[in-house]
Amino acid sequence: MALEKNVKADLVKQFGKDVKDTGSVQVQVAILTKRIQALTAHLKANDKDHVARRSLLILVGQRKSLLSYLEKNNRDAYIKLIQELGLRK
Repeated sequence: MALEKNVKADLVKQFGKDVKDTGSVQVQVAILTKRIQALTAHLKANDKDHVARRSLLILVGQRKSLLSYLEKNNRDAYIKLIQELGLRK
């Protein structure tokens, strides 16, 4: 499930350094979090969609590795990001 362009642009504007900063870890984690939320809502309605469930697990793994990278390299940005996104750690 892809995100709409305006939603993605808002996330880049909020978490990135500028409008074209789509590669920073904070932006990637924010986009993955939004996609995970959308897939979770889809799976609540369609519990037998195993392809979507597998995709969800892949996205969660990607987000976890990006968050662990950010935690090792920039602890302050990590703490700020998980508070803004409402993630538990």
